[in-house]
Amino acid sequence: MRTRLYHARVLTMEENRECFDGEVWISDDRIEKVIIGEASTEAEQFDQQIDCMGNLLMPGFKNCHAHGPMTFLRSFADDLPLHEWLNTMIFPAEARLRPEDIYTLMQLAILEYLRGGITTSFEMYFHPEMIAKACIDMKYRVVISGTVFGDKDNANVAIETLKKDYKNFYQCHSLVDYRLGFHSEYSCCKNLLEKIAMLSQELRAPVYMHNSETEHEVNECIARHGMTPIQLMNKIGLFEYGGAGHHLLYTDDKDCEIMKQKGIYVVTNPSSNLKLASGIAPIKKYLDYGVKVALGTDGPASNNSLNFFKEMYLAATLQKVKYQNAAAIKPIDVLRMATCNGAHLLGLKQCDILAEGKQADIILIDLLKPNMQPMNHLVNNLVYSGSIDNVIMTMIAGNILYVNGRFCDGIEPLEIYEKANCIIRRIECELTSS
Repeated sequence: MRTRLYHARVLTMEENRECFDGEVWISDDRIEKVIIGEASTEAEQFDQQIDCMGNLLMPGFKNCHAHGPMTFLRSFADDLPLHEWLNTMIFPAEARLRPEDIYTLMQLAILEYLRGGITTSFEMYFHPEMIAKACIDMKYRVVISGTVFGDKDNANVAIETLKKDYKNFYQCHSLVDYRLGFHSEYSCCKNLLEKIAMLSQELRAPVYMHNSETEHEVNECIARHGMTPIQLMNKIGLFEYGGAGHHLLYTDDKDCEIMKQKGIYVVTNPSSNLKLASGIAPIKKYLDYGVKVALGTDGPASNNSLNFFKEMYLAATLQKVKYQNAAAIKPIDVLRMATCNGAHLLGLKQCDILAEGKQADIILIDLLKPNMQPMNHLVNNLVYSGSIDNVIMTMIAGNILYVNGRFCDGIEPLEIYEKANCIIRRIECELTSS
């Protein structure tokens, strides 16, 4: 299958390369050529040619922290602080999920991802086999994170689950990958953390987790162990092969030095952190230290949307307020967080930029809507005024899955909506009668 995307503005996201007029050729799942200007096609044969009408081709967004199947809890448990939210509302509802529910709820998340130009997500949730199946069936790219937790009585069970899932899902499909992960320091005993560290070193694999999301979490860790979560994890060897911490709102200078030295990424989730009143991550500080940052939405229960334009806007503007500096971080740095930084965090270097040989994970952005005009500065427009309504097309591995307001390849959104609503109504009844 050969596809030509022509008459486009092209933003490859390569370092120090400006946007240009050109076209992109795709062969099966990979980019064949990125061309400046209009190419001669007399000797070429394409299966489809798409006139981009002067709109913008760029790499798709990478959502580096998500709990997609939590779509069933959208607007279900609002206006509560994190720990009360989890313990009184979220955990009781999740306990009533069935494996087949996860499949449908992940499908619903994928619809939202495609609509908003997200071409990969890093999913931390139960029943990874159902997440993988939903993504394969809908031709969506996913990296699955381990999500184990436990006390000393079930630490061995948790580590065996992590080993099994790593074996089953690591590079198991061209669209599915897996990374070692656990829920958080506060949900794992030290023995389990030490076992995960040993597994990481055995596999030479990075590790990912929720980390330093609230002041309470950090203070409790210091009370238990005499050090912050970052320092504890570094001490027991969890960071020997890198990884990332999701959230990282409350860190000190020693934490930042460890993250820089060990190559630990920060995944900032500004909408979720605001809604749960957790705080504002010190992104400018991380960038000043040389720590890499990527973006995530967190789950639809705490966000409540999976909208990367909102995350980019907040990632940029909240730093201005936090540091009382209107130039705290640059829009291009935020766009890198949303695209190539995310790909590198996930180990998907074939998905980071638009270049020959890279995966054809591409989005087309409508520049002809009022919010993108005039084009004084294209990147600034994307970060400060862009919207999911500007996403014309989402392509993953050369497959067009969303275009001009409709989902492609046999995706039936109304059926998914109906099933998702049935799931939450069933769970509400079970909670009421318990």
